[in-house]
Amino acid sequence: MTTEAISRPLAAARPRLRRKTAEGVGINSAAGHLVMVLLSLFCLFPVYWMVVTSLRPANAIFETSLWPSSISLDNYAYALNAIPIVRMLINTFVISIVVTVIQLFTGLLAAYAFARWRFRFDKLVYTAVALTWLVPFQVVMIPNYLLVAQMGLLDSVVALILPHFASALAILLLAQSMRGFPKEVVEAARMDGARSWRILWEVMTPNLRGTIASLAILIFISTWNEYFWPLLLSRTAENSVAQIGIQMFMTSEGNAWGPLMAASTMASLPILIIYIVLQRQVVQSFMKSGIR
Repeated sequence: MTTEAISRPLAAARPRLRRKTAEGVGINSAAGHLVMVLLSLFCLFPVYWMVVTSLRPANAIFETSLWPSSISLDNYAYALNAIPIVRMLINTFVISIVVTVIQLFTGLLAAYAFARWRFRFDKLVYTAVALTWLVPFQVVMIPNYLLVAQMGLLDSVVALILPHFASALAILLLAQSMRGFPKEVVEAARMDGARSWRILWEVMTPNLRGTIASLAILIFISTWNEYFWPLLLSRTAENSVAQIGIQMFMTSEGNAWGPLMAASTMASLPILIIYIVLQRQVVQSFMKSGIR
């Protein structure tokens, strides 16, 4: 049998193989999209139920219908009058912004030192910084509390910011990005007379905007959701944060589910807006960090 005779059936079978392959890929793609839709609905349903419950009147708070029979804003009015939730949200926003800016600033300085400088025991210091990231904050809360108490800063917004001046996550992530920065660009800047400070802020930082934006989102969300440290320090509602305000509706006598859901909705709204507006950057931040 000649080569031409063998190749004819193979050539005739190729279109059928392509169609079957395309059909298989299409089925797998449709199944994957269906799974993703179901998982998305599963994740979004608690948020939907929180909002719907916050809109139910007190006598219908335990209804199981997907939409309330009557919509009421009484829970929001009660939450606004029971606790200074607006002041708490402002405190939370200010703390989150300040912590994000400070951790980015200190992280850029430390990351540049680890990535571009060589000094004695530099690898040992870098390893020590990395190890501090593995230590939960709850382990050092009591020493930090004693230090803040000795400084007379209990029940203050400053005390909620003070222990978060540096972040091992920020240092590690930025140092990794700076190590991948082209050395030729840095050397060219040095030949033009630029010193380290100028190289950091005028050469490297503008080219690391993606990493910095992703890291800023992670820090902001993590600080916004902080609970244990404000719970330990706060004495008055005016100097506390939104998460503590939500906890105030949970008492030994019973939970005020309607106001609690209303306060939770107001506390979740800024994060939801950030996620909707910066969805791509949020996804990239989790992909780049690879740790949450």
